[in-house]
Amino acid sequence: MPEVHHAEEEENPKLSSDIEHNESVFKRIFENSSDIVYRQVRVSGETQWLVIYLSSLVDERLIDDHILKPLLSRSAHHPEWMAENAEALDDGIISLGTSATTSVVTDLARHILNGYAIVLARAGSDAVMVKVSGKEKRALEEPSSEPVIRGPRDGFIENIMTNIGMLRGRLKTSRLKMEAITLGELSQTDVVITYIAGIVSESLVEEVRERVKRIEIDGILDSGYIEEFIEDLPYSPFPQVHSTERPDVVAAELLEGKVAILVDNTPFVLIVPMTFWTGLQASEDYYIRWPIATFVRWIRFLFIFIAIFAPPLYVAVTTFHQEMIPTNLVLSITASREAVPFPALVEALLMEIIFEALREAGIRLPKQIGQAISIVGALVIGQAAVQAGIISAPVVIIVSITGIAAFTIPRYSFANGIRLLRFPILFLAGMLGLYGIVLGFLGILLHVASLRSFGVPYFTPLAPLNAISLKDVLLRVPMWDKTRRPQTTGANDPIREANDLKPSPNQGKRPAGSN
Repeated sequence: MPEVHHAEEEENPKLSSDIEHNESVFKRIFENSSDIVYRQVRVSGETQWLVIYLSSLVDERLIDDHILKPLLSRSAHHPEWMAENAEALDDGIISLGTSATTSVVTDLARHILNGYAIVLARAGSDAVMVKVSGKEKRALEEPSSEPVIRGPRDGFIENIMTNIGMLRGRLKTSRLKMEAITLGELSQTDVVITYIAGIVSESLVEEVRERVKRIEIDGILDSGYIEEFIEDLPYSPFPQVHSTERPDVVAAELLEGKVAILVDNTPFVLIVPMTFWTGLQASEDYYIRWPIATFVRWIRFLFIFIAIFAPPLYVAVTTFHQEMIPTNLVLSITASREAVPFPALVEALLMEIIFEALREAGIRLPKQIGQAISIVGALVIGQAAVQAGIISAPVVIIVSITGIAAFTIPRYSFANGIRLLRFPILFLAGMLGLYGIVLGFLGILLHVASLRSFGVPYFTPLAPLNAISLKDVLLRVPMWDKTRRPQTTGANDPIREANDLKPSPNQGKRPAGSN
C-alpha cells in the first residue's frame, strides 16, 4: 500500500509549504515560455504571495485591480495579517467571482493554460485559481457560408462560452444540457455535447458521448477533426455529420431531438444525426412563406440532378446516342464540334477541371479580387477556348449550368460531395453511354439507401418510408401543420404543439352586425 500511495504522489505532485520551491516547480514546467509571468507581493522584504499567469491569455488589468490591489490593501491596513492558506486568500480578499483552490500541480498548470491566474501563499500548500481570461473575441456577424435574406444575422464565433450563451438565449430551458469534455493531449480543447433532455433519445446521447470520448489525439484544432473520428462511413462522399455556423439552425435541430457538439476555437458546430434531406434544406426555408419555400425546395431537387448528370448526359448522347437528338440540334452541335480535336469526354472533363480550378482560386484569393478573378477568368478562358477550337460552345454552356446548379445546394459540405460524384458518372457515360449513367445512378441510390448516421437511415423518411415525416421533406408544410417531431430522433416527445393551431377560415373576419 505505501508503494501505491507513493506512485500516486509522483503521478499527481502537490505543492509544498515553501513558496520558493513552488515557484521553481512552475518555472520548470513553463521553461522557455516568454509569456509566463510571476508577480511577487512582498511584505517587510519577504515574498508573501506569488501570482502566476500567462500574459497572452489574461487581462492584466483584472489581475491588478482584483488580485494584487486587494492583497496590498489588506497588508497595508492590517500588517499583522498573514495568509497561511488558500482559504484565507479566497475569503473576501480576491474580488473576482470565479475561483477555486487545489494543491495538485498538474491541475494548476492546466488552469494557467486555460486563462486562470493562480495565487500561492507563503506558508500554504494550496493555491487559489482565479478566472481572469482576457482573450480577444471576434465580433458577432452573419456567417459568410450560410447567408439569408430573412432570418437571424448572428453566427457562432471561436469562443465556446459565447456560443453556448447564444444557444441559451434561444432555448431558455433547464432541459438544455451541456456536457463538457476535454480532448487533445496537447491542445486540451474544450468540447461540449448539448441536447434537450426529454426530447432526445438517451441511446443517441450515449452513442455520441462514447464516440467523442474514444478520440485520442495530440490536438483538436477544429470541429472537422472530431467529425472524421465520429462519422459512420469515412469513405462516403456524403457527409454524415451536419456542420453549421448558425445558432438558429442548431436550436432548430435540438428541438427535433438531435445532438450538437460545440468545439472551442472554431465557429462550426456539429449536429448528429444527419440525413440526405438536411443537405438540401436551408434555414431560410422556415422563415419565408411555405408556398415559396416549397417551390425553392423543388428547384433544389431539380438542380441536384443537373449538378450530377448534365455533363454525363451530354457526353453519353453525343457519343453513343446521337439518334435521340433532334435533327436541327444535332447539326448545330456537330458544326460547333467540327474543329475540336478532342472527344466529348475529354472536352467535358477538361472544362470541368478548369471550372473547379477557377472556383478554388476564387475562394483562396483575397476577398476583394477573388470573386472578380473567378468570373472574369471563366468568361475569358471559355471564350478564348471556343474561338481557338479547343472546346465547343455547348460544353461551355453545359458546364456553366452545372456549376450554377451546384451553387443552389445550401450546405457546403453536402455540395462538395455532389461535385465529386460528377466525375465518376462522367467516366461511366464516356465508356458505356446511358447504360453507364443508369448504373451510376443505381449505385448512388443503393449507397445512400444503405448509409446510416448514428444509426439513423440516411435516406429517411423516404427509405424507410415514413409518410408523416415525409411531408416536411418534399414540401415545406406550414408551421401550424408541423405538429410532430421526426420519428427517428424525437420519438420520446413526438408532439410539438399542444393543440390544433390551424387558422380558421373565418379568422380575421368581422362579426356580423359590427361596424
